[in-house]
Amino acid sequence: MHAALIDPAYLNARLAVLGGKDAELLGHRTTGDQVEIHLKHGVEGRDLPSAVRTLLGGDLTIDRVETWRPNGSGSYDGTVKVTIPGMPGELTGRMTLADRTPEGSERTIDGSVRIPIPLVGGKVEESVSGQISKLLDAETEFTQKWLAEHQV
Repeated sequence: MHAALIDPAYLNARLAVLGGKDAELLGHRTTGDQVEIHLKHGVEGRDLPSAVRTLLGGDLTIDRVETWRPNGSGSYDGTVKVTIPGMPGELTGRMTLADRTPEGSERTIDGSVRIPIPLVGGKVEESVSGQISKLLDAETEFTQKWLAEHQV
């Protein structure tokens, strides 16, 4: 599972299907046993909730950086940071990936969204959190199909 999550071919295929407008793999760097992945996702303005669309005045670009490293017990720990150019705030989180043989692997993500905008920040945070949850579900489904079709 870890090999797939950090594989540029997998990442590019996932972005092609789920990344939205102008999605791309901006960076993939290995330093020692740590891997850093930099992704860009896009969402067209017409697909955004009105509160977000009003704030941005157009399309949404999502800048996402993930870092993965082994934790010494055969599993992996990671971090994720998501920013949206033109909007204050960020999403940050911690991730773990553990083998659960014979069932497969288990990935957990614990994150928070903080968008400090008076009056509408809470609504925007709720909207962004919902969209991220949908994206993670879609990425999980894509990954399961990818793993079934590819040997990594």
